Amino acid sequence: MEFKTNKCLVMNIEEIKNQHKLIAEWKYDITPIDKGYSDKTLYINVSDNTILSKDVPAEMKEKFIGGKGYGLKYLWDATKPDTKWNDPENEIVISGGPICGITQYSGTGKSLVVSISPQTNSVMDSNVGGYFGPFLKFSGFDAIEIQGKSDREIIIFIDGVTGKIEILEAPAEAIDSHVLAEQLTEMYADNEKDRKNVAVVSAGKAADHSLIGMLNFSFFDSKRKLVRLKQAGRGGIGTVFRDKKIKAIVCKVPGVKGNLNNVVDLKAIMERGKIFNKEMRDLDDDQCEMKTKGTAHLMEIMNDYDLLPTNNYKFGSHPDIKNIDSEEWKRRFTQGVPDGCWIGCNMSCAKGIDNYELRTGPYAGQKVIVDGPEYENAGGLGSNCGIFNPDYIIEANFYCDTYGICTISWGTLMAFVMECYENGILNEERTGGLKLNFGNSDSAMEAMHQLARGEGFGLIAGLGVRKMKELFIEKGWGDAAFLQDIGMENKGLEYSEYISKESLAQQGGFAMTNKGPQHDEAWLIFMDMVNNQIPTFEDKAEALHYFPMFRTWFGLMGLCKLPWNDVEPTTNAETDEPAKVPEHVDNYVAIYNAVTGHNIDKHEIIRQSERVYNYQRVFNLRRGYGTREFDAQPYRAAGPVTIEEYESRVERYDKQMKEIIGIDPKGKTSEEKRDIVRKFRESQYEKLLDAVYLRRGWTKNGVPKISHLKELGMDLPELIDMVAPHQEN
Repeated sequence: MEFKTNKCLVMNIEEIKNQHKLIAEWKYDITPIDKGYSDKTLYINVSDNTILSKDVPAEMKEKFIGGKGYGLKYLWDATKPDTKWNDPENEIVISGGPICGITQYSGTGKSLVVSISPQTNSVMDSNVGGYFGPFLKFSGFDAIEIQGKSDREIIIFIDGVTGKIEILEAPAEAIDSHVLAEQLTEMYADNEKDRKNVAVVSAGKAADHSLIGMLNFSFFDSKRKLVRLKQAGRGGIGTVFRDKKIKAIVCKVPGVKGNLNNVVDLKAIMERGKIFNKEMRDLDDDQCEMKTKGTAHLMEIMNDYDLLPTNNYKFGSHPDIKNIDSEEWKRRFTQGVPDGCWIGCNMSCAKGIDNYELRTGPYAGQKVIVDGPEYENAGGLGSNCGIFNPDYIIEANFYCDTYGICTISWGTLMAFVMECYENGILNEERTGGLKLNFGNSDSAMEAMHQLARGEGFGLIAGLGVRKMKELFIEKGWGDAAFLQDIGMENKGLEYSEYISKESLAQQGGFAMTNKGPQHDEAWLIFMDMVNNQIPTFEDKAEALHYFPMFRTWFGLMGLCKLPWNDVEPTTNAETDEPAKVPEHVDNYVAIYNAVTGHNIDKHEIIRQSERVYNYQRVFNLRRGYGTREFDAQPYRAAGPVTIEEYESRVERYDKQMKEIIGIDPKGKTSEEKRDIVRKFRESQYEKLLDAVYLRRGWTKNGVPKISHLKELGMDLPELIDMVAPHQEN
């Protein structure tokens, strides 16, 4: 029989499966989960096809907790300081955490992916939904470590039904994720009903040709009867995946029951879940509208506050926002279906567009389901590139996903390319005929297809902003200082989609991250810019301590950040710390204790995260980074680079110059005023670094102090050896 996916005819499934060749097989006894853990890790080396189970030591469990913590620890132990991203010893580690997989509270299906990044040359972590993380745990493993490089295209199959791991040569399957995930779901499901018990990890064609490849994690949408995808997007881990010649990882379980985590107090979790679900029912329509718009509800809000990246972060708003605002996405999103990316999630924010007919590329004319777009996609692919065409955003969103391209990186790097084009740094000769001016959706789309084909200017774009800057400077195509100013990357990772110019705290929240500028660590714009809740450097430093640590905790547990503060109790404004949403923090404390049987408080959450956060900082140091110079930001993140940019907000900047800097702008040219503003803002950022490092227990050069590591119980010999040469006298 022929198998159809998204109206797309593909190869006979049996014919594909018959071309598999078993390379290695390992049978095991499935370890039941106890209090959120199996205490087992699956290790696979695809060079020599080793498959084995590793016990998780008690000390590792205590200090690293799960999720990102496990990933960092395994990656440190597996690699050397000079390990390159494409060396066989580099690993991809996927881990959930003790809370991952419960079904009684929203946002509990997340897992964290960790690897040495092709973009940053340091450690990268990326948060992802879908069913794979929980299914891996239900198969008996808290984490999977994948090391080595295969010499042929392979699939790894984790059979959590019978207790079997297979490595299979798999030459015939598709590469692109939307087809591959459907093929493998059909192949490994016993029947239609069983499809919901299969999860697939894959990348795509573009991950073969770029440094910005991402991973797709599948889940079967029972209402739509379609396989859908969620993304571990950041830092090029999909590129590592394809470099290892892994086509996919498949995990299958017998089914999902109410207490597979074998928690200590299920009733306590259910009570918290019931309260939160009522909040979503009663409050979501008046707050964030997650059920109808997902994260795209932010579009016009960001535009209204001059925070929507437009034309490579030059501007923060645009009159054409109405074409891509939240009402437009609400109209296009399929409504009235549960849209959670894990069972029991009542946020229902994983919006999708059904039966979208593609206009370009290899799948033109086919009808597909498109995941989102989410805010980051609409802002990055759309307004940041000066494109206000919803159909382009949808199409680009789909192809980024199936090709295995990080949408945030692609949007930000294409915006950079367009500004370079408009400034003569690039031209049609250098782009191979592509007119890459702001707003040119056709050329932007063609560049993406080129990347997937491994040709043309698309290959240059696929290097990412940092390496494009280096290439353009090397070729003498533009002024080096200007390119540095407008190239929106830090540590090699492209910025996510918020204007940070008027929020010093958010500048730190982007550029002081361990992995690079990602909003999931600290989003402080409204606290800082809009509500003025953190006016002093000490206030900002406290926020840049608490919020990154609290959000790190989500990545240790297997949690999504959205249920924390994207709906708030009606009494939240009356609490002492409304920005922290204390009632929800209390939910998380209660759930953790109910899962594990521990008795921690909200302060221990921060300490758990501090241990891992500082470990990651030292890991960066081990990689040759992790000091103050690498927390520098491109000036476009702080203020106006060009005269046009200054003059677009001249009243604001002139007023600030007079009232805050203490210099009268009268009689000064725009260039002079821009330079005065720059000197001031750069000095403010340096003062912020000082304040944050002090609060975090780091030296003035951004290195954790030995005394602080001891205080955290992280005075591990390997860490002390690494930080000792960097201590202050």
